[in-house]
Amino acid sequence: MSAEFISITFTNPSTELNPVPQPSIDPKFLVRYARSLDDYGFNYTLIPYDSSSFDPFTIGATVAANTKNIKIIIALRPNTIYPTVAAKALATLDQLSEGRVVVHFIAGGSDVEQAREGDFLTKEQRYERLEEYIHILRRAWQSSEPFDFDGRYYQFKQFSNQVRPVNGTVPVSVGGSSDEAYRIGGSLADIFGLWGEPLAETKDQIDRIYTEAKRAGRKDRPRIWVTFRPIVAETDELAWAKAHRVLDALNENRAKGLGKAPVSAPPPQNVGSQRLLEIAKRGEVQDRALWYPTVTATNARGASTALVGSPQTIADSILDYIDLGADLISIRGYDNLNDAIDYGRYILPLVRAGLKERAEAQRDVA
Repeated sequence: MSAEFISITFTNPSTELNPVPQPSIDPKFLVRYARSLDDYGFNYTLIPYDSSSFDPFTIGATVAANTKNIKIIIALRPNTIYPTVAAKALATLDQLSEGRVVVHFIAGGSDVEQAREGDFLTKEQRYERLEEYIHILRRAWQSSEPFDFDGRYYQFKQFSNQVRPVNGTVPVSVGGSSDEAYRIGGSLADIFGLWGEPLAETKDQIDRIYTEAKRAGRKDRPRIWVTFRPIVAETDELAWAKAHRVLDALNENRAKGLGKAPVSAPPPQNVGSQRLLEIAKRGEVQDRALWYPTVTATNARGASTALVGSPQTIADSILDYIDLGADLISIRGYDNLNDAIDYGRYILPLVRAGLKERAEAQRDVA
């Protein structure tokens, strides 16, 4: 049993609690943040994508150039880059980083957001396109000869690629909570990303992913990535007081139109966000410390479920998910840099110690 930790890269000091209007890249902050993740033992950092934000390949290259160990997860929407170009771009970055690149595909959870960059396919069509895209990437990385492709969404003749990933391929991550996501991710992905839901619902989703992997004839299964927004303090009591201050700030910013989703925002279109909002109706706290008011305060835009408690409470909660089958744990907070440092100092060591104890106990039994 093992687990690795993911953060998300921020390019400037703007946060959800203290948003900076029209923030620009702060190169010194970006480098400091990336090096902090490296120093405090994170294994991966996600370079996010948004139609109105910075280019993830350029940010990823900057992170790679200023770190030694952390792996860079490039978020990629298939409508933005032709797959043959993406194959070379990802392999180039992989070579520059000495094999530290992962690609995370966003099929597209919002018709409005997709349309901003000229993508008018239906959700089902976007997942069909993603399936073709992944097949093209892998063939581009592996084929020693030029090849043709004649699909529904992509067609080309005699593409030849001489830019190969360091380890022969770049790991592919897919996320989502829809039937289409389970099918494509279960059959093709190396990693499958989920948002933080209660243990029972997470187990159901993992089972769905594994079922699709088996149905596709796979001998292996995708690694499971689960995302949380921990709110940590020295004691549980202090953490809950901090959580309510965070919630007040999120609600205040949303009322002012400064949040990720203003009060007037329509209900989310993607299944993952819809699931989070439905679970939030059942009560504020699920399982040990999974807290849902942050979901409703942000209209479930993106990863939004919090874990609240002392470092030990949060570590125990994370271990519950690892016991369930999660291999990759993504944690990011609301005070981005300081939270990442606190996680590295106080939470990651406790989780790793818990995993070591489990391993030793299994050896003793054997």
